[in-house]
Amino acid sequence: MASPGKVLIVVQNLPVPFDRRVWLEATTLQSAGYTVSVICPKGRKGTFRAGHEVLQGVHIYRYSPPPEAHGVLGYLFEFAYCWILTALLSLRVWREHGLDVLHACNPPETYFLLGGFFKLFGKRFLFDHHDLSPEMYLAKGGRPGGLLHRGLQWMERCTFAAADVVVAPNMSHRQIAMKRGGVPSERVFVVRSGPDLDRLRLLPPEPALKDGAAYLACYLGEMCPQDGVDYLLRAAEILVHQRDRQDIRFVLLGGGPSLQELKDLRNRLGLGPYVEFTGRVSDDDLCRYLSTADLCLDPDPLTDWSDRSTMNKIMEYMAFGKPIVAFRLKENEFSAGEAARFVEPNNTPAFAEAIEDLLRDAPRRQRMGEAGRHRVETALAWEFSRAPLLAAYERVLRGGDRLGT
Repeated sequence: MASPGKVLIVVQNLPVPFDRRVWLEATTLQSAGYTVSVICPKGRKGTFRAGHEVLQGVHIYRYSPPPEAHGVLGYLFEFAYCWILTALLSLRVWREHGLDVLHACNPPETYFLLGGFFKLFGKRFLFDHHDLSPEMYLAKGGRPGGLLHRGLQWMERCTFAAADVVVAPNMSHRQIAMKRGGVPSERVFVVRSGPDLDRLRLLPPEPALKDGAAYLACYLGEMCPQDGVDYLLRAAEILVHQRDRQDIRFVLLGGGPSLQELKDLRNRLGLGPYVEFTGRVSDDDLCRYLSTADLCLDPDPLTDWSDRSTMNKIMEYMAFGKPIVAFRLKENEFSAGEAARFVEPNNTPAFAEAIEDLLRDAPRRQRMGEAGRHRVETALAWEFSRAPLLAAYERVLRGGDRLGT
């Protein structure tokens, strides 16, 4: 049977299959009969280092990652380096597998230029709008209205203008695509980053993971300046040193550019015996820790970026049936509903108090966890995102020749 289309997905910020949204999209398309290739960077520390491999029928092409970016010149070099290597590999993919659709994930919004090139040859360009780059820049401390901020806004406009179809992770992003990007509503599809319940397996709790503590509180995710892990550590300091709660073990699962800085903060706050940073972990270890946790934490502070972003960690916590403590953010409230205890944004003492209140109330924790698991199973799991993703592809290929050459 002929492929309904030949797809090239490009992603810059994480290797695949570590980038779970991209991997779920790629395997969903492959299962639907599409020929799928992915271009991404290699992992930095021993994982995902193969230059080319085929996993579950998906061809993955990886290039060596650039040095960690610091300052404006560092980021400009990173953008140019990744763009050039991606462009060169895209020509290889076109030659070896054919190409009908270039599916570009941000950040950054530089691949509209590559999309424009392929459109000269009758190909289609789909923009997968992972993050709000101008808002993220400000959340990291960037200057509003400065050259970099205006440059990010310009690249976003160019990407929206070039896209034949936009895939948005939530309704907030959809509204931005239509209002700020001028994309007609019929060309914007909401494809949520739901958890894959085949991957996230609920296991029997392992009390040994609590290392002698009565309670285990977990955080899962990348640790970047905008992610608010410092709020979590300061809440832990309140609990451990001001409220004498040495019976709680905090385990923070994940890596990221702020990891060492956060470890240093932990040590300055005297939390070494109570807070563990695991770095990135395998799926097996992720399932072990989240199956054992008494509650899970999302300390993302309120910014324009976070308020409009869907936090994958929230829905992964819900997949394990865990109650959540989080700041009150628009998309967090939509995702978690009754599964989370929401507190005043950016209020560290309130965050600490909510943790302690939930640890005192086991029946409430159970009710919240059950509500979250039910919401995932009935509305938010990845299986509910398959249909809108395939609808986006039907739209992007509709009415044109499927060249595949």
